[in-house]
Amino acid sequence: MSDTAALPPPPMPPPLDPAFVAAPSVVVSNVSVWFGQMVVLSELSCSFGAGVTGLLGPNGAGKTTLMRAMTGLLPTNQGQVTIEGRLPRADREVHRRVALVPEDEAVPAGLTPRQLCTYVADLHHIDERSVVDWALQMVDMVPVADRRMDGFSKGMRQRAKVAAALVKNPLVLILDEPLNGADPLQRRRLIDLFRRLGDEGRTIIVSSHVLHEVESMADRVIVLVRGRLAAAGGHRAIRDAMDGVPRQILVRADAGRRLAVALLADDLVAGITIEGDDLMISTTSARDFAFLLPQVAKTHGVGLREVRPLDDSLESLFQELLR
Repeated sequence: MSDTAALPPPPMPPPLDPAFVAAPSVVVSNVSVWFGQMVVLSELSCSFGAGVTGLLGPNGAGKTTLMRAMTGLLPTNQGQVTIEGRLPRADREVHRRVALVPEDEAVPAGLTPRQLCTYVADLHHIDERSVVDWALQMVDMVPVADRRMDGFSKGMRQRAKVAAALVKNPLVLILDEPLNGADPLQRRRLIDLFRRLGDEGRTIIVSSHVLHEVESMADRVIVLVRGRLAAAGGHRAIRDAMDGVPRQILVRADAGRRLAVALLADDLVAGITIEGDDLMISTTSARDFAFLLPQVAKTHGVGLREVRPLDDSLESLFQELLR
């Protein structure tokens, strides 16, 4: 028998706050920004690391202001943002590692995608011009690289702006509503690109006010409401945080009225509006309702043709949360 007492297992480290990551490249520390009497960001603290993080919130939540503070375009009135430990407002070397794709057009008239990318390369003294072809290839724009962008759709101009941002081969890529104006095929390609860049170890920060868009490209979400941190974590945790909020769900079924009568017997269902066989169902827990609906439909022999949420825009959801 050993006379050495068994050592107790080491204590488990405390769980990391979901607003922060273990190896951050971007750190936001107690940041406040105001314009006159209007407070846009208020004592915000969070961090971002490798992979894709969604920056989520209704219009006016402070997403664009935060992104501009990250790149040094806007000063902070309180607190600071650091990228790899450096202050982007004071250290110009940071700009070599960071690229911003703004929501507004910001594309000079008359240029082609290739000229725009070449201009960015010249601006940052990048002599290796093969990076221009690489950036255009990454966004599938090589076939139209020498066409003037004046006649491009908004979605195509968005892709050209992403290509221009990639010319610097940035560690941190910040994208403000990059899917606006893109058709479904362009959206799919951009989402695949952002995920691929995140898998390479880059920090990709993508803002949106549409929950399902963020879910399709980001495993982690930071939620802002009125300039404050409202929630953080995986998108499932974000949806769970909304469970107390009435959600509107459209259900199309073969025998809608029979299904409606059966569903109203459950406390999860707050109300149902019937239009033909279409049911607009209000529920306080979309997650639990997702389990309830197929069970009730099967029990009563009702075939479900379509089920989808009607309020994925965060405008309505967060107004309810704030209220």
